[in-house]
Order: sequence, then structure tokens, then C-alpha cells
Amino acid sequence: MDAPKEMEQSNNKFIVKYRQQYYDISEFMHKHPGGINTLKGLNDSDMTSRFMKAPPHSDAAMYLMREYKVDSSEYESTKKSHSKNTSSENGIELLQHPKESEDTNNNQLDESMEHLVDWSKAMLPQIKNITKYYDEWVHKPVDRPLRLFGPWYLEMCTKTPWWVVPTFWIPVIAVLAGLEFQAKAKSTSDVAILSGYILFGVLLWTFLEYVLHRWVFHIKLTEDSGPWLCTFHFMIHGLHHKVPFDPMRLVFPPLPGVVLASILYSPISLILQNHNPRIILSGALLGYLCYDMIHYYLHYGNPKASHHLYDMKRYHYQHHFAHQDLGYGISSPFWDNVFKTRIHLRKLRFQLRWS
Repeated sequence: MDAPKEMEQSNNKFIVKYRQQYYDISEFMHKHPGGINTLKGLNDSDMTSRFMKAPPHSDAAMYLMREYKVDSSEYESTKKSHSKNTSSENGIELLQHPKESEDTNNNQLDESMEHLVDWSKAMLPQIKNITKYYDEWVHKPVDRPLRLFGPWYLEMCTKTPWWVVPTFWIPVIAVLAGLEFQAKAKSTSDVAILSGYILFGVLLWTFLEYVLHRWVFHIKLTEDSGPWLCTFHFMIHGLHHKVPFDPMRLVFPPLPGVVLASILYSPISLILQNHNPRIILSGALLGYLCYDMIHYYLHYGNPKASHHLYDMKRYHYQHHFAHQDLGYGISSPFWDNVFKTRIHLRKLRFQLRWS
């Protein structure tokens, strides 16, 4: 690579320095839980001082930081070769090594556990080999491609673009509700009653959302948890905590969604057999659809500070990176309040932005 092209490529990157090490966070900026605007002015500068003054970062956040490390000697060599000015706009020298004050803000990056697995191979068959360390490993996030299965046709079924979910479920919900209204809505009061059942179904989903997330997706695991349990956990939810920024694994694939809906509908239909269970099912599916779309938006959207989803985005990121045993609500913290698992967000002096 010739010098001008090399410098042009370097200039397009957003590289920061932290404790004598460089990190290329170009692809991470819009994913940063603390917002893209909090990184303003840090390009080609030493962020150690600002980092030390910031609220403490969690162990999971520090572990994730490893993903963006770049070769320090190579970067410094490039800077020295092609620029006489080694200072950023705010005058912080990059290529010198000033004496650093003691850092009490979780500054030491965790030792990597990624040697336990081979990221070039299918991950699911490997989980049985790391059951002793699985619970710790799965809660140390990374930002890299993950292959779940070996065969391409199985792997394809685990990746779902967000738009597939509404494309599949909206017609299903419309047909279920439409048939019930057509058969039973003989008067205005019937329409009101059926609409009430739909609303009840939506509320029922919010409870199921909490129950599934807390007691199924976050089932308690120990060093003695068997390979089958760890593999099951990784397949249904663990992979999302391991690779939280994978856009193709943020929504639930329709096929297993149908299976889960069928399993849940059977007992509910028996309990509510005299209360229009199919119209309640359509409401529950509507609640699920909203939940899945909200979940995707919380990871990749840019909600305004005045919006409910702004707080929920911060709330959900706290669940991912700081309090995995709290904050199970995705669409709302209502059931977290009921079961006393709410995460209390600190007040900010400024608004966060993610784009």
C-alpha cells in the first residue's frame, strides 16, 4: 500500500488511545451504550483522562473494549511517518507516553476467555466443552461474527432480518382477529368486548415477556450445569448476550416463534376456553410483535430524549452490560417494578444520541 492511500484509510478511522493502547472504534460509535456524542472530540486523542473521570464502566464493557484494539506500534509508526503533528485538536500528544495517574475506574481489561472456543467454527457444538466456564464466558460480550451451526441450511434459519417478523406475523394476527370479529361481532358492544380481549392479550404478553426473559432466558447456571442446559441456554438467549450487536439475531425467527406460540397457547386456551382464547391469542401475538420491534430498535435506533424508548434503550443496555440479573422488561419496566427487579437509571446532564 502506498503512503497516501495508507494515510487516507487511517484518516477515515476513529482511533482513540487508552493507557498506551490504541482502539479503532469506527464501527462501534453508533453502538456505544453511552451515545455517539460522548465520544466527540476523541478521534486521534488520548481518552484516558476523560475515561477515568467518567462513571465507572462495567466489567462487560471493559471486556468488549478488547474487540477494537489495534496494533500500537504499527499505528504509531504510520503516524510518525506521515505526520509531523502528533497532537490532536485539543493539544493532547498521542505518540508520547506521559505518566498516568492511578486509575480506579475498572481500567484493567479482563483477561480474554475467547481461547476457550474456536470462532472460525460452529459455536453451538463447542458449548458442551466449556460448561464449567460457560456462565462467565457468555456474559463477556464481543463484537464479531458468530456461526451457530455448521450446515448452511441450519445456520440460515438462525438469522432473521427485522422486517421478516412483521411481514410474517401481521397477516397471521389479522386473520386470527378478523375471523373472530366476523363470527362474533354482531353489535357495537360485541366489538368493544372483543377489542377488550385483544387488549388483555397484549397485557398478557407483557407478563409472558417478563417471565420468559427472567426465568427461561436467564435460567440460573452454575459450573455444574450440564452441557445440554448450557447449549439450550446459548441457543435461545445466551448468544444474544455474547454478540449483542448482531443485527440478524435481534428478533425471534418465525418458525421457532410458531412452535413457542403453539406451546403457550395450549394451556392458555384451556384456562380461558370460555373467554375467546383465539382473540386473546391475536392480542398476545400483537404484543409480541411490538416487543420484537422495540427490541431491535433499542439496539439500533436513535430515540429522542423525550420518548419512552429513550429511557428503555438506556435501561436495556444496562441489562446487557451492567445488570444481567435485573431489568428484564424490554417494552416496559412495569413487571420489573412489580417483582422488584427494576434498574434505576442515573440522571444525565445531557442527552445521548446514537446517530
